[in-house]
Amino acid sequence: MRLTIRGWTVVAVLAASVAMAWQYGPRALNAVVTPLLVVLVAGLITTYRVDRPEITRAPVPDGSVGDHRTVEIALESDTTVSATVRETVGDGLSVSNGLDTATADGDDTDHDLVLETILEGDDQFSYELQLTERGEARVGPLSITVSDVFGLVERRFTDDQETSVLVYPRVHELQGAAGTDLRAFVETIDGRDRTEFDHLREYQHGDDLRDVNWNVAAKRPDADLVVTEYATAEEHGSVTVAADCPSGWADDLATAVASVTTHLLETDVSVGVSVPGSDYAPGTGRQHRRDLLAAFAVLEAGELEAEQRQAADILVRADAEGTRIVVDGRTVPFDRLTGDVASGRLAESTRGRPDGDEPGVAT
Repeated sequence: MRLTIRGWTVVAVLAASVAMAWQYGPRALNAVVTPLLVVLVAGLITTYRVDRPEITRAPVPDGSVGDHRTVEIALESDTTVSATVRETVGDGLSVSNGLDTATADGDDTDHDLVLETILEGDDQFSYELQLTERGEARVGPLSITVSDVFGLVERRFTDDQETSVLVYPRVHELQGAAGTDLRAFVETIDGRDRTEFDHLREYQHGDDLRDVNWNVAAKRPDADLVVTEYATAEEHGSVTVAADCPSGWADDLATAVASVTTHLLETDVSVGVSVPGSDYAPGTGRQHRRDLLAAFAVLEAGELEAEQRQAADILVRADAEGTRIVVDGRTVPFDRLTGDVASGRLAESTRGRPDGDEPGVAT
């Protein structure tokens, strides 16, 4: 508990009044000192009697770079009191809007949110965050400064609770203007066996022209085209993705490997991953995807062993030469798998987003 600037001003006025009363008589003391002294003592007593507010934080769901998340905080106070709530917002996050039940008074720093409000029993306030950088970010701790009605005395309560927010790398849809490269990429990971004949069927719109049996078409020029069906396994195969990079390229690597693994998992391919310091066994499903994205959120630069690279079906590499994908000995620039290289725009994947509303990835 301490005096505010206004409170110290009152103390200074009281001291000056006492000095004047000692020199000129007690009448000046009665006229000025008594009301100020009463107000100051009342402020000290009321502020001292304020109990610590109870603070409850709701969990903040993880998300991808660019997503928005709502932070909700409940405050419970036994008395009605004026309060200043200061919330610390960590690196990698930015406040994107105001509050529901309190008014934003201003920002003390780029990462502090300061709110002026009145605590009246049970109060709740919320604000919206934008996830701006990959990694493990935090909101909190929170402090509440209460004061008397005249603003002479204040008391600060600090809550050490923090809420962590895991920010996944941005995921891009692998569609690409380089259709041939993408098609080869998908067929490699699907493990299609184009050498084992199964049967012939009529051509349907959208079939790959490479599957048209042109020998049969030449023998039967008046008949409809037929397509060769190849034998495929009942289940897609397992793929191991290896990813590494030198220092300074971890964000680019995380974006690329997250995009590749998400694409594979969305096509029901079992995916295992080797990254510097960690190996993840092949798996499928939402939980496996979430586990991989969580790993990519905190991915750090590093080099893999030569054996790990050789054992991988797909190698993702990021360095000064760019980000590229190596599949079956063929190198494809990551930009060619994500869209228009000329415009430099990357197509974000919006399929299966965590919250259904914001850009992100399926989790």
